[in-house]
Amino acid sequence: MNKTNEQPQPLLQCKGLRKVYPNGNVEALRGVDVEIFQGEYVAIMGTSGSGKSTLLCTLSGMDVPTSGEVLYRGKPLTQHGSLDRFRALELGFVFQSFYLLPTLTAIENVQVPMFEGPPRSSAEKHQRAHDLLERVGIGHRANHLPMRLSVGERQRVAIARSLANEPKLIFADEPTGNLDSRTTEEILAIFANLHETEGVTLVMVTHSGDVAAHAERTLHFQDGQIVKEENNRT
Repeated sequence: MNKTNEQPQPLLQCKGLRKVYPNGNVEALRGVDVEIFQGEYVAIMGTSGSGKSTLLCTLSGMDVPTSGEVLYRGKPLTQHGSLDRFRALELGFVFQSFYLLPTLTAIENVQVPMFEGPPRSSAEKHQRAHDLLERVGIGHRANHLPMRLSVGERQRVAIARSLANEPKLIFADEPTGNLDSRTTEEILAIFANLHETEGVTLVMVTHSGDVAAHAERTLHFQDGQIVKEENNRT
């Protein structure tokens, strides 16, 4: 019998995720269950201290849960070999504070993850980095150091860097937190383009309802739990 009604397997999934910090006995995650499917754009929204960034860190393998498990393509993260290597090849990251290396130019910053990625010659790395900077509208600033770039330009470089190894999934932690309203809209337009035209899967943490509304789905996070799920396309 053909199982035509089978549900697709989540790209990323967590089951019963708990995270307890011993100092102060803080329970940051309280039995969280999440499914993220290939090609989705999902926002995790909550106030400061709600546990949303802890969830992102745990989903990406940067932090270890106290209990529960995280699955990527149906397989526990712990079975994907070196987590550093796994993150370099499968995931991209965009942060509020950019984390660009100050002594490297924009194009050099974009190339950094490529040294952990698929084999490429120096010329190929340079060309791909330049193409990515062009894609986010900052190719003309490729040879500038971060200190010579505006905050919006730095975030564009960070987005280009997150795409260096053609990741299947991008995590963005408060990517507009340091930006003014105009630059926020520009950055969100880049995310929308990546999602709609290239099928990139995005998981974005934010405290802003306006920012979260750009995603297809919003998970409302409070006190370490998902308290509400909202479809933004209906």
